[in-house]
Amino acid sequence: MSRRQRVGGVRLAFDKVPPSAKSAFLRARKAELSYSRQLRKVARHIGDLVTGLFDADDPASAGIVERALRRYAITIEGWAGSVGGRMVAEVAARDRKAWKAVSREMGTAVHREIANAPTGTLLRKRLADQVSLITSLPTEAADRVHKLTLEGITNGTRAGEIADEIMKTGEVTRGRAELIARTEVSRTSTELTRARAESVGSTHFIWRTAGDSDVRPSHRSLNGQAFAWSDPPECDPGHHALPGAIWNCRCYAEPILKDD
Repeated sequence: MSRRQRVGGVRLAFDKVPPSAKSAFLRARKAELSYSRQLRKVARHIGDLVTGLFDADDPASAGIVERALRRYAITIEGWAGSVGGRMVAEVAARDRKAWKAVSREMGTAVHREIANAPTGTLLRKRLADQVSLITSLPTEAADRVHKLTLEGITNGTRAGEIADEIMKTGEVTRGRAELIARTEVSRTSTELTRARAESVGSTHFIWRTAGDSDVRPSHRSLNGQAFAWSDPPECDPGHHALPGAIWNCRCYAEPILKDD
């Protein structure tokens, strides 16, 4: 794709933005690692609750585990707000830094528009989403224990098999925690980039991948193509999303800015 092109009949360019600013729109890897560490703490505690309270020889212990996990979800709400808030703030600071580099090249007026972009509502929603997702870890674990117990009763599954699956709950939760961290950091970054880009008149972006062998084939085929912010492509079968705004996606959006 050329550096200067027509998208929807409007001449657009990203020429004026230095390479250092372009690279700033990459995923916030540091924020993801930090967020993942915090969410793994929840997964570890869930594992401890299960192993400490579940007794394969006591049918009532599954109910005890389930209730303990649901209480834990309520207990960590405040902590979830703090952890989620730190992640959102870190990603927002990184996004501001990226746009500051862009606006230096494009003049004072653009800098002022970017600085005043309406991101407050977006940030509050992103924070609320994080609290919901973090507290869902123990509630989903509780649902899993309940479901496994019912399956054992209704399907006649051997008690030993059910017990083994219940004991894996912490491990399953860890995988879910890592998925949340990876996806939510990228999603927050993408949505902030979009909000600031649209505030200065950007209507389109270029899909960029991480450029390695782990990139999904469907995402690799989108690399370098331009799309409207309001009309993201089908990046996975049946799913339209912006880069970084779908599970396990490490892609990012490079804003296309008007030539004037």
